[in-house]
Amino acid sequence: MVGALGVVFGDIGTSPIYTLATVFDPGDPHPVPVSSHNVYGVVSLIFWSVMTIVTLTYVTLVMRADNHGEGGIMALITLVRKWGAPSTRHTTAALAALGVFGAALFFGDSMITPAISVLSAVEGLEVVDPDFKDLVVPVTAVIILALFSVQRRGTAAVGRFFGPVMILWFVAIGALGVGGIARNPDILRALSPTYALGFLTGHFHIAFFALAAVVLAVTGAEALYADMGHFGRKAITLGWLGLVLPACTLNYLGQGALVLDDESAVRAPFFLLMPEWSRIPLILLATAATVIASQAVITGAFSVASQAAQLGYLPRLRIQHTSASTIGQIYVPWINGVLLVAVLILVFAFRSSSALAYAFGMAVTGTITITTLLFLYLARTRAGAPLWLVIAGGGALLCVDLMFFAANMTKLVHGAWLPLLIAVSAFTVMTTWQRGRVVVTRARREAEGPMQDFIDGLGTRTPPLLRLPGTAVFLNRGADGREGYGDDTAPLSMRSNVDHNHVLAEHVVIVSLTTEPVPRIADAERLSVDDLGAADDGIIRVIARFGYMDRVDVPRALRLLDPSQTEGPLDLDHATYFLSKLELCQGDAPTMAPWRKRLFIATSHITADAAAHFGLPLDRTVIIGSRLQI
Repeated sequence: MVGALGVVFGDIGTSPIYTLATVFDPGDPHPVPVSSHNVYGVVSLIFWSVMTIVTLTYVTLVMRADNHGEGGIMALITLVRKWGAPSTRHTTAALAALGVFGAALFFGDSMITPAISVLSAVEGLEVVDPDFKDLVVPVTAVIILALFSVQRRGTAAVGRFFGPVMILWFVAIGALGVGGIARNPDILRALSPTYALGFLTGHFHIAFFALAAVVLAVTGAEALYADMGHFGRKAITLGWLGLVLPACTLNYLGQGALVLDDESAVRAPFFLLMPEWSRIPLILLATAATVIASQAVITGAFSVASQAAQLGYLPRLRIQHTSASTIGQIYVPWINGVLLVAVLILVFAFRSSSALAYAFGMAVTGTITITTLLFLYLARTRAGAPLWLVIAGGGALLCVDLMFFAANMTKLVHGAWLPLLIAVSAFTVMTTWQRGRVVVTRARREAEGPMQDFIDGLGTRTPPLLRLPGTAVFLNRGADGREGYGDDTAPLSMRSNVDHNHVLAEHVVIVSLTTEPVPRIADAERLSVDDLGAADDGIIRVIARFGYMDRVDVPRALRLLDPSQTEGPLDLDHATYFLSKLELCQGDAPTMAPWRKRLFIATSHITADAAAHFGLPLDRTVIIGSRLQI
């Protein structure tokens, strides 16, 4: 639970810094007037939004939909594919595509969160001394540069300190809230849902636009679900109900009480809630908390990108595992670089947390709405929930989500276009890559030919094929367009080696790597062996199964083979590994639109080195290239 407090709740736990100030921001294109009635309504609306979206939707319901213990929108996509009925194939495909768009929205969230979180904390300097205003953006940029520069070291070392820091943070903001409530205990009436409903129904023209800022109180809800595999549902639930929810609620109530007493405090209610003597240390604590919040969403982006690559929505990326004991701690250099550039651009372009808030809400509401929709589909198809319950209960939850989404659409010209642009761009790349893989696989299968026919013909070649001592391992491509899925075609590298060199090793292992739609595969279930119809020719095919969160290590997997399976002893310490490499070029075939062909070829250039990705020894790896038109 301490670990969950240090990672999972960083984003949602720092929302009190900017949420209430954003709602009443006079610079908002649809400002909410400061009045006692509106303060009660907004605080009540914040509390019940958190209860509905985070406590009910995510903690109580969505976190029950896990894929072998893993959560997140990519896990939902695999569950939808798995549990979709054949008769609803088109519906399943549409929902899976919608889930991919939700993952694309998360990339926008992972760019905006570090910028808005660190900006909001550093803006506390303005409360200490207005002359510090010009330092906010440079200091934020320095913190962000430092944050991204240490990503390659991993979170294993500093992670032990995250939990205690966040516990101190939640205790501090809860205590500040109690102090504010003591000034005006009447604010406790805002806990009644009648104030939220009255504000919505009686002042809908104001409340509707306020929802675009109120949603900031639930940012990070997706992290609770995405990080479930690391900490477990029980730890996250206990952390939320036992500390995070009470602390955030007390702080929102305290800020509301402060504004009721002094309407001018609405410019920075979180920082003005602090006693003057404590502002500098608490601003430092807030900065630490926002850095932790940023860390959580950055590592979340690494995980989503890694899972998307394993499932075939992105090219193979170079991934570094930063902890020998914790599988989920990874570093993806390419994603880290893209995020760093994007976050710095956002900081210098928007220059304030309130300006970024308009963009932030769109990413959050879009992801929440898609997650709820996918969960409701699974509740009906997997759990067998009654249709009336799904329609009535799920319809109510979707109405709440869609109302927040619609409110954020009103900010489209004020910054909400940004996460949509990011999401559409990421979605286009992912779907283009998925489509391109199908095209490449089809062309490759034609070039490779059936594996069994090729193996059967080796013994009748003229002149006879020379068999040399040693072990050769050929990695095969699969039906998904990458090494994988145990395809039934001959590896191009093996075919080229035989056709041009007329030799073959005494012991040959054809390895097909299958990426299963589950997080991890146990070693006992890792391998299956096929002798390809002959038990004495020294040629076998091995299908190695990996989960989408497993580290792919081919030599380690082959060491799991039993000698009785390999038609003789394999010398894996001196084996030569053969890889096929394709050079793609644009052809005239109407397989994709020309712009998508160019995008697919451009995207292929970020593909990580195959030998390093599969854990192959570089001094014993041979790469054989071929040219292919798409």
